Amino acid sequence: MDLKVPITITDELSEEVITSTGQLNLASGEIHRIEYTDYDVEARGLPFEHADYEFTSGILSNNGKDVEFRVEVNTVTGQYSVSASELLEIKVRAAALFAGVTGKALLESADSKASAAAAAAPSAGKGAKGAKGGRGGKLH
Repeated sequence: MDLKVPITITDELSEEVITSTGQLNLASGEIHRIEYTDYDVEARGLPFEHADYEFTSGILSNNGKDVEFRVEVNTVTGQYSVSASELLEIKVRAAALFAGVTGKALLESADSKASAAAAAAPSAGKGAKGAKGGRGGKLH
């Protein structure tokens, strides 16, 4: 399943806004394939390396509707990402904005799927003969 969605990224400096595009992985929060628009990285360096760098944000768009969010930048590796809590917020806001689904409905759906998965799982003691789970068993 493809969990990557296209986003627009803006690196804000005190006197300039640098725009790029990338792919947000909705499972991990990592952002890959960053391509800058009208900005020469080789000549100018990465935006966050500038002394007047302020912050980075992202925008997820669909049919003229946008969800804006904070992007974390690891200045050692250059990796752009979204925190776990921000990623959850993006998913809830995007579902509400793009599909008209509320956060409460999303949680109820997740709970019902978890309950169905638990009910479908084999109960304790009904597994293969001699196969035990947990710390003392063969399965972990």
